[in-house]
Amino acid sequence: MMLPSWSFFRGGDASTQGLRRARTAALLGSIFLLSSCTGEHGGDVAPSAPPNFIVVLVDDQGWNGTSVEMIPGDSLSRSDYHETPHLEAFAAEGMRFSQAYAGAPVCAPSRYSIQFAKTPARLSLIRVGMNSDHIDHEGWWSPPRGLKSLDSNYVAAHFGKWGMGSLPENLGYDVSDGPNQNRAGGFVNNRTQWDPVVREDPKRIGELTDKAVEFLRAQADADRPFYLQVSHWAVHANLEATAERLAKYESKPPGAHQINPGFAAMTEDLDHGFGRLLEEVEALGLSDNTYVFYMSDNGSVPNIPGAKKYERSYNHPLSRGKWDALEGGLRVPLMVRGPGIPPNAHRTVPVSGVDLLPTILALAGAEEGFVSEMDSIDGGSFASVLSGDEVEVHRPVDGLYFHVPYRNGIALKRPHSAVRQGDFKLVLFQDDGEARLYNLSEDVGEQVDLSEALPEKTEAMRANLMAYLSSVRAPRWQEGITWKQDPLGSFNSVH
Repeated sequence: MMLPSWSFFRGGDASTQGLRRARTAALLGSIFLLSSCTGEHGGDVAPSAPPNFIVVLVDDQGWNGTSVEMIPGDSLSRSDYHETPHLEAFAAEGMRFSQAYAGAPVCAPSRYSIQFAKTPARLSLIRVGMNSDHIDHEGWWSPPRGLKSLDSNYVAAHFGKWGMGSLPENLGYDVSDGPNQNRAGGFVNNRTQWDPVVREDPKRIGELTDKAVEFLRAQADADRPFYLQVSHWAVHANLEATAERLAKYESKPPGAHQINPGFAAMTEDLDHGFGRLLEEVEALGLSDNTYVFYMSDNGSVPNIPGAKKYERSYNHPLSRGKWDALEGGLRVPLMVRGPGIPPNAHRTVPVSGVDLLPTILALAGAEEGFVSEMDSIDGGSFASVLSGDEVEVHRPVDGLYFHVPYRNGIALKRPHSAVRQGDFKLVLFQDDGEARLYNLSEDVGEQVDLSEALPEKTEAMRANLMAYLSSVRAPRWQEGITWKQDPLGSFNSVH
């Protein structure tokens, strides 16, 4: 396998409505065939006891981008403008995590971390657009592959924004609508992306929900366990919304922190689609045996337009937003509902996208040794946290690690990495070695640098972070490497 040609920390170790209808018809045909399959030894598939899993992954939704208080009683932990009533009802039926993290502050690396339980640093894939040929898409554990190893009757589907290299089928998905990227959701990379446009089906939310509903019905009819991931293009730019909701927010007074009517309308359109999906789960009688995860791939853009200067982020009280490894770019909404999960529960334990795969496998019945023997992962299961038996997550590595080794003109403009251990988070700037230490239990906005007050803690966390980056041979920043450009040219060799 080939690795990208960055230098490394040395150490140990991818229309018309007619076309869409045709695609959907073909897709649903494949779903029907899969659902009609017989068991491994022939005959009808017996009723399944294994749990079902639905992962709803949304795009660029901030920690407080919904009307759910991620910290009950804390008004700053919810939007002061957006309305998401279906998510509010969902959170009341399950558990919310107020300290949940994306694997990265940008799309593709975060999505990879969810599929493989590995950090972008370990994957040597730390930004959008990088070559991923070095990644073993067909061999590493993924949610479909892991579940099928536990029970071959599992059927897996992915609909929506794939945002990765390779194909969903190469990771074990039986059904997909292809390796869709941003442009399939209406993204155009110019200033018009911030001008709200009225659409009958904004960001294809209705289309994705229809596909998901048909998949659910097929599996319910066949009585087969399933893994379904619905990856929405909302709420990523371009701003699209239904006429009704856009008019609602254009006449609604803006909040103190979130003020854009198009963004707010698209958020509620997304919430409506999520509500439709939940209604179908209930109508099919699947609720008692189905875990539903709702999560964002990274934090919200810090401002609209995205490159506009700002003093206070859309993610306030969190610092900054998408593109940076500060809390606004990494901390995201995560809510989970399912069997054995207490209603209206709140947990403060730090969890991450790298933890989803081990958690899903544990909930499906994998023994502890099964998960711990997975090849070189960074995530741990929080299944016992969901049940209330544990208050922490046990991982094979000592912390949550984030790696942004490039300059980004619309972000901090400095290459940096970060690690969270306990209540403390260290941000290390790679251009000059500056380290900043924050106690997130007291300073969620990362405003008080404790590095000089706690020099021993700072140096210990710096050493831990550097040792981790070295052990996974993480790409190292070099002068000239930016968000869009690698001066070394091809991504095909290890220095």
